[in-house]
Amino acid sequence: MAEAAIDSNEDLSEETEDLEPVEQDDGGTFQQVTNLLNIMDSESAKTDTDGAGPDMRKALASGIITEKANTEPCVVMNALIRCLQVPEISTQRKVNIYNILQEIIQQEGELEEPCVQRLVAIASQEMREISEMEGYLRAEVASDTLVSLSRNHFSLVMYELQHHLKPLDLTDEFVIVTLAKLAHGNVFEFMPYMGITLATIFTMLRLANEAKMRQVICSAIETFCETVQFYLKHLEDSVYPVMTEEQFAVKLFPMYRYFVTVWLRNQNPEVKLAIIKSLKPMLNLLLPNDDLREQVYDYIPLLLAEYQSNLEAIFITQVLRQILDMSVITSTPVPQMQLNTIFTELHVQVCTKAPAQQQYSSQNLMEIVHCFIALARSYPKELMKFFLSQAEISKEATRLGTLTLIRAVVSADEPRMNIKTIYLAIRVVKNTLSDTRSKVRMAILRVIGQLVLSGFQERIKGWGLKYVSMQLTLSTYKLTNRRESFYQKDLEEKMVHKVTMDTVRIITSSVSGMTNEFWVRLLCYIMETDFTEALTPICISLTNLVEQQLHTKDVEANVAGRSRHVDLPAPQKLLARLLVLISSPYKGEGRGIAMLNLLRTLSHSIAPAMADMWELEIPLLVKYLEEHTEFTWNQKTWEDKLIQFLRSSLKKTQGSNWSLRLSKELNNQIESFDSPSLEKGFLYRALGFTLATGLEADKVEVLLLELLYKTDYGNDFDREGVILCFGLCARGQVNTVLNVLHDFEERIQESEQSWQIGAWREDHPWRRETVKGALMVIYSCVATYCHPQMLLTHVDNPLTKKIIHHYTSSCQDIFLKMAFMKSVVQVTNAIKNVKDLGDFQFAQKTTLTAIIMAIIKAEPTHSLASPVRTMAMDALSHLSKVKPFYSTEENSELMDVCTHSFISLQPPGEDNESSKTLYTNALHSLEQLMESLMQRQLDPKGLQEMVHLMEKWILSEKEWEREKAMKLHLHLMQIYVQSIGVCIPLKLGQFGTLVGLIAPCTCDSHRRTRLASMDVLSSLLDLHASQTCSSWDASKELELARCKEDLQGLDMDVFSASARIAKVACVQFNCDEVVSLIQKLCENIGAMDLQHDKASVTWIGTFLQMRVKELEDKVAEILGAILVHLPVVDHLEVRGLLIQGILRLAHYHQETVLTSLLRQPLPMESHLMEVWLAVAENVPFARTLLHRLMGRLQSRFTPRTNAASKADTWRLAAVDPLMTLCTIHLLIEKMDKDDKLPDLFPDLIYTLLLQLSSSQGPEAVSPVLKTWRLVHTGTLPEEMNLKRITIKCMQLLFKRLNSERLVETLEEQGVWALLESSSNFLQGVGLLARLYIQNVEGYGRRLSELVLRGMDSEVLGCRVSSTVVCVEFMSGPILYQAKLLKPAVLLLEKGVDQQEEALRVLSLRALGNMALGAPKKVRQYRKLLLVKCLSSLRELCSTSVSSEGMEALAKVLAELREGDVGSFFNAISEQCRAFFDNEREQLRLKAFLLFGKLAKMVRVSKKHFFKEEVKKAWVPLMLHCQDPCSNAAQACMATMYQCMRFWGWKALEDSLGRRNATGADQMTVFQMTLCSILTQKKPAVLYSFLLETMTYVKSNFSRIRIASCNLAGIIMKQMSTHYLKKLDFPALRNSLQELQLDSDPGVRRAALETLKILDTCSRHQLLTSPGGMTV
Repeated sequence: MAEAAIDSNEDLSEETEDLEPVEQDDGGTFQQVTNLLNIMDSESAKTDTDGAGPDMRKALASGIITEKANTEPCVVMNALIRCLQVPEISTQRKVNIYNILQEIIQQEGELEEPCVQRLVAIASQEMREISEMEGYLRAEVASDTLVSLSRNHFSLVMYELQHHLKPLDLTDEFVIVTLAKLAHGNVFEFMPYMGITLATIFTMLRLANEAKMRQVICSAIETFCETVQFYLKHLEDSVYPVMTEEQFAVKLFPMYRYFVTVWLRNQNPEVKLAIIKSLKPMLNLLLPNDDLREQVYDYIPLLLAEYQSNLEAIFITQVLRQILDMSVITSTPVPQMQLNTIFTELHVQVCTKAPAQQQYSSQNLMEIVHCFIALARSYPKELMKFFLSQAEISKEATRLGTLTLIRAVVSADEPRMNIKTIYLAIRVVKNTLSDTRSKVRMAILRVIGQLVLSGFQERIKGWGLKYVSMQLTLSTYKLTNRRESFYQKDLEEKMVHKVTMDTVRIITSSVSGMTNEFWVRLLCYIMETDFTEALTPICISLTNLVEQQLHTKDVEANVAGRSRHVDLPAPQKLLARLLVLISSPYKGEGRGIAMLNLLRTLSHSIAPAMADMWELEIPLLVKYLEEHTEFTWNQKTWEDKLIQFLRSSLKKTQGSNWSLRLSKELNNQIESFDSPSLEKGFLYRALGFTLATGLEADKVEVLLLELLYKTDYGNDFDREGVILCFGLCARGQVNTVLNVLHDFEERIQESEQSWQIGAWREDHPWRRETVKGALMVIYSCVATYCHPQMLLTHVDNPLTKKIIHHYTSSCQDIFLKMAFMKSVVQVTNAIKNVKDLGDFQFAQKTTLTAIIMAIIKAEPTHSLASPVRTMAMDALSHLSKVKPFYSTEENSELMDVCTHSFISLQPPGEDNESSKTLYTNALHSLEQLMESLMQRQLDPKGLQEMVHLMEKWILSEKEWEREKAMKLHLHLMQIYVQSIGVCIPLKLGQFGTLVGLIAPCTCDSHRRTRLASMDVLSSLLDLHASQTCSSWDASKELELARCKEDLQGLDMDVFSASARIAKVACVQFNCDEVVSLIQKLCENIGAMDLQHDKASVTWIGTFLQMRVKELEDKVAEILGAILVHLPVVDHLEVRGLLIQGILRLAHYHQETVLTSLLRQPLPMESHLMEVWLAVAENVPFARTLLHRLMGRLQSRFTPRTNAASKADTWRLAAVDPLMTLCTIHLLIEKMDKDDKLPDLFPDLIYTLLLQLSSSQGPEAVSPVLKTWRLVHTGTLPEEMNLKRITIKCMQLLFKRLNSERLVETLEEQGVWALLESSSNFLQGVGLLARLYIQNVEGYGRRLSELVLRGMDSEVLGCRVSSTVVCVEFMSGPILYQAKLLKPAVLLLEKGVDQQEEALRVLSLRALGNMALGAPKKVRQYRKLLLVKCLSSLRELCSTSVSSEGMEALAKVLAELREGDVGSFFNAISEQCRAFFDNEREQLRLKAFLLFGKLAKMVRVSKKHFFKEEVKKAWVPLMLHCQDPCSNAAQACMATMYQCMRFWGWKALEDSLGRRNATGADQMTVFQMTLCSILTQKKPAVLYSFLLETMTYVKSNFSRIRIASCNLAGIIMKQMSTHYLKKLDFPALRNSLQELQLDSDPGVRRAALETLKILDTCSRHQLLTSPGGMTV
């Protein structure tokens, strides 16, 4: 590799040795240039990496080098050349150097030859060394540098290039590229070298095998040919030897032939494209040569073959067109043998869809068309024959292409296209007429149109016109019957129709002497088509045809004397059709003018009698349409003009049946138009006018009846059209119309059970209500258009009667309501429009009014979804103006219903235009109705009723409702003042009520509402002043005027102005009016927004401040009004102002205010709480109030006293204790937390305890107060009751003691829940007292005194609750220490003797607790205690009393000795045993416990007695050890254990003391042991036990029955034979057998076991008896 490098360097040095040596002494230029190039390289690198745009530094460096070359060009050039020779130079650096060199060359021009030679050699070498992509870049700039040098040094550059261009030696690529650039830039200089260059390149063609090289050569040849063409065109400018075009062609043709025959077979598309592009300039030089042209034709098949390649077809087609055009120009057609190939290939291009990758398919098609035109000029017959053969192919694309080409050929306007050729073309077209495809049809139509345009009109008559008319009909049919799922086909059909219409326009404007058949077809098209968009051009065409025919006939008429008449199929039908279509004159591109012109043209043919009139009228109609557009015309005005035109036309035919025939045609046209449409609407109107002029009533009836039957009543448009038609017809045929309606109603068999209308219309079955609605409006429409003289005769019956009948016999939906209302309005308007009514009374008015009122009431009050409400009020307004007039009561009812129905509606949304329209119409209707009705109700009562009617809307939360209501109120006041004045004074209190309603509105947020309210107040004040003759001077008027001006300002100004108005008005009020005003103002609070509330309290405060001292007798009413409405006040400021008013009243009238506050209903809301809080802020007053509140509660437990003054009356007035308690709770809660209320605490606790006790009995709530509270508030919440509020008060009191331990204990032990529970209340009281004793010190004596006072109260609940507390006090030393034990005992003694069971129980318990609290005092009071307790045991009817007596005895006996009891012992024991078998568990339990206490107490003296008691009690004790009550069973077991010692048997004690067995087993062992011992020691006792045990088998407790059976079995097993003989076995067996029927299976099993034992004992007894041994 090193050797190769050396060789290359040597070669390079050899090539450049003639350039050396380069001068080294250049003054540093080389270094400067190098530095600048380095800058350019660095900036280029930055640009590449950063992606930035052109850098300024790079441009600046390049500019410096170029600028320096201006002064020293050779030095700079040598420096740059030297830089190029630097080894391993970068590509970018070389590019920069060459670019700078090119700038210098262009700038300097002539350079030194050595420098140029050196640069040429270097650049030539550079462009020939192509190694990689960068090499292409260097070669390209080197080539451009040589081209730049060639401008001034052409010979040097050309010599260098020719040196490397050698025959039969494939040169370098860029040598040829550079030669092409030189030829293009130096045309005349290059021409001497052109021949040798082309010849040399031709020798290289066989060597160029690479695609790139072939593309370069083709591009170069293309450039050379263009250069030659330029040279030939500018020969006069050339100074070189002239070379002829023929010489160039001769040199080029071998190359052309080689390109087409050899290179064109290359598969590379880029090469093919380069070759094809090079052929065009070559052919420009070859085709003018006659000899070479024939040879070029020979290679056409090769070009056609290239259509099969992937090449863009347009380039091939352009070459073919070039050849074919030249063949036409030179009249040397291509060989006929090639025609078929050319036709086929080009035709395929037309008929085949171009590949997606081809971008020039449309341009290619245009080129092909030009090719066929050129072929048609050379071979027309052959081409048409080819087209004929292609048309026979059914493929759509083939036919489309063929027809398109025929149209293009026909349009070429070629004189050589003779008639035979056209005939062939038409023959081709005719072969495709049967094709139904849309695109083919359009192509045929375009060919027909082109034939006409090209002057072959005569050739289309017959087949062409027929085809056009057929396509017109067919496309119209398809478009009018299109389906949504065939959108694409509809688009195609629209295109067919458009093309058809264009063809018709062409035909009618070009054809003369049109056949009558085509005329008839076009005329029928107008009559029958539903596709009206095409009517305008058809009418224009028809007008042209008619004018041509009339012109022809005018000529004939001049000869034969005939009239100007055109044959028409049906004049009336045509007139009906055109009139209806003209009603929408701007549709279909302005068809109105076209049709009017057609009518005018056909006037003599349609109706000669109308012709003259039409000649005058139709131009006026046309002028109107021309003066307007579809945006400026008025439909109603236009229809009126047409109706007047129709009316004038029909007058010309009076006395004939022309109008009846026209009516039939109009009737027939109805089903031809859609609903809704302007045309159909006009059609109904025209039909009505036409029928009204009919002379034959029977035929008119037939048409009307037919119209009724075929109408779709479910379609609103059709229904209204028929209604209008009947109304218009009634103008001249009222009897006929009524007869038709009657006949129709009879035929459809109208009845409530049968409605057979659906049978008449299978396509649109009629709804019963729809038909009824239509009939109602038809009758009213008849009334509207009926002649006045006929109206009064028919209005009540049948018109209105039929309307009412149809409405009342229907389901009355919205449609029917609207129809009914519309009918009423039309009928009443018709009556009012009669000028001379005389004494006419509308008999059906009452019935109609009742129906309308029912409709209005049935409308929804929250939304306005239909115009029913508006129409109903309009109907009432119209009815009010006809006789008989409404009464006063009827007026009021109407106003109330209508006002409520409308004002309650919500306003429509801003974007809901339909709702806004409905709303505006309804408001207008209400105003009209009220204005007409108010005139009959002008007195104070009527005024109050009207104001009451508007009140809820004046107080509405919505601005628009208030504004509207206030304006209506002002309007009413103005009418009232103007009409009544001082004649009738207002009622007492009415003035205050009216002012109180309006006063808050002076501060309304809406300015117009404020001003209107001020006007209302002014009217009221003026009215009151005038009626009472009070002082009302100009200064007050002036002040009110200033206030009104201020009401237009800001909010603060508004409130100030309102207060000033109140001060001005206050002096006009007496006390009663003040009360009514304040009451009304209070009612207003909360009804509206904050501003209204502030205004209300401002007026209240102003009046109270100015008049409070005068209102002593009115305080209760005023305060009641304020307190009733205070809960609805939400805003703090408003509440504060009201509370200030209450305090102001309280300052002067304390007792009255306090009672009124306490009489407020519950639950107490936050607003009322604020009143109490405001009162409680004054601490001394709050304490006083708390004392008074306790007094109010305690007064319920003390005798009532009589009042001595007004203050006493209010102080002693009954108040709700619940409210009093709520107030106490609030005051305790909100007073100073650190204040323990030492002076109030015992009394508060005592009072609250009494309240709790009173809430337990039937006297808990006063019936009067209960009723009063329910009236005001209804059912209270559960948490709002006497118990809970009282308990909450007590909780707050205990919290104030600052004893957290006490509070927690009360909560933990559920004291408050017990107190709240009615069943556990006393338990809660006792627990509370117990915890109070344990945790509170310092209040014992005061509370004890209060408790003893309560025990002596007349109120039972008070005594009971106090006794409960006493029970706890007795269990401790409180009473003993307070020296209150004796009075307490005496009170308890009385309590034991009371009838109330609870009191007796508690008294006994308290007496028993003496043993706990004062045990040393038990002996002192033992007799009293024993007597009272023992007497309770004898209370057989009270379980609780007996139970509590036994418990008390147990406590007392524990503190006494045997001797202290004395004789009471025996009684106690006997009474105790009596309860062993009691059914009540508690009594049995207490008895067992007390008997155990007695057993413990027995010593010596009572031992014998008690031993006998034990024997008597033993069987019950043994059996009740299995008592159903577990506690009683355990107590019984313990007592029996206590009594065991009285048997004196150690074995018995041991058997009961075994603990390893279960309870049942232990008792069985014990019983067996006892029976065994008794059998041995006391068999008689055992026998008595058995007898006693058997008595328990009938016990009510199943467990006792089981135990008795088991015990009896055990006894019988242990009983001796002696005692067995004494047993009554049959009786025992019967008792046990009865138990077999017991419901308890355990009893049955126990009885069965015992029965078995009994049988065993019985057999044993028989065996041991003397007679038992015998067998």
